[in-house]
Amino acid sequence: MNPPVIGAYYFPNFHADPRNDSEHGRGWTEWELLKTATPRFPGHHQPLVPEWGYEDESDPTVMEKKIDAAADYGVDLFIFDWYHYDDGEFLNGALDRGYLGAHNNHRARFCLMWANHDWREIMPAKLGRTSEVLYPGKVTSETMERMAETISRKYLTHPSYFLIEGRAYFSFYDLCTLIEQAGGVSEAARQLEAFRERVRACCGVDLHINGVVFRSPVLPGERVPAKLNELIVALGLDSTTSYVWTHHCPRLNTEALVPYDDAYSDFQRFWHEEGLNFSVPYFPNVTMGWDATPRTVQSDCWEVRRYPFTGLLTGNTPERFGSAIAEVLAELRDRGLPEFLTINAWNEWTEGSYLEPDKTHGFAYLESIRDAKRNFHHRLRCGQAGGPGSMP
Repeated sequence: MNPPVIGAYYFPNFHADPRNDSEHGRGWTEWELLKTATPRFPGHHQPLVPEWGYEDESDPTVMEKKIDAAADYGVDLFIFDWYHYDDGEFLNGALDRGYLGAHNNHRARFCLMWANHDWREIMPAKLGRTSEVLYPGKVTSETMERMAETISRKYLTHPSYFLIEGRAYFSFYDLCTLIEQAGGVSEAARQLEAFRERVRACCGVDLHINGVVFRSPVLPGERVPAKLNELIVALGLDSTTSYVWTHHCPRLNTEALVPYDDAYSDFQRFWHEEGLNFSVPYFPNVTMGWDATPRTVQSDCWEVRRYPFTGLLTGNTPERFGSAIAEVLAELRDRGLPEFLTINAWNEWTEGSYLEPDKTHGFAYLESIRDAKRNFHHRLRCGQAGGPGSMP
């Protein structure tokens, strides 16, 4: 019986990158936004302070600490937000130098989610001002070919790359952008098949292509695909998942404070009404929290408008987060579904969703994952669960 697999999204903007250097000055990282965050209303907890300090994630010794913490507390893999535009990669140092250079990277696997959305100037965002697109998410077919060669050469044959039934997991964040860049659904499906074939020709690896799906847009320019299941079939996806509960909770676009339990209920509604009826597996998501206020100009008045001026999740205690993981794991087991779930996020500090220890809670969120997994195994030993789904 295979144990459940938990993957945490990893956002790699906490190391110096040449693009950021050109926009913000040499050595800038998103730690700068976290350091200067302020409480925006009474009772608002900012700034968040990392227990490990403001470390350089591209340093292998720093990444080794993260890998050990993930493995020790039940996070099985990092799903790296991976950026590639027509003119090349962005924010690749955390993976290329940090993770791949870490001596213990066998302890926690990794895979890629291509964050193929527009990169906008929201570091920080000013209230009432449309953010400039710095790097468009749409790329050419030639770039897709280069991407296939890049991931084949750098990542897919690494012994720690995450496989599902022998195929390398590769996720697409924005299906609408993929369709728009191709000029339509049928051409996008052809582009995906060409991508698979190029990878196979480059390194002999078959891809498991995953798509992120949602009901409510978050980032500027995001769109919600119509007739999701028909689209999934037409594109030939192998599975789907979610990135964050904010994608299923439209109230965060209109209300300042939204209870964690309400966002969980919105996610559950999406899972049960749509995800369970998809023609391919849907891997559920558990989100730790949401507070994007550090990405806003701190001298502006704070009010709910559009990202990153969104509402906040409240009541996301380590205990409630852990119980959500336990509930999702139990439902996967009881329904006989593949036992793989995603977590937002390992280190989305400036969106208020992170597992890394901070000065307030220490390791409590990681401990919640560990305890949820332990209790899940105890439940199995006591014969209180249904049959297992298929996973690697």
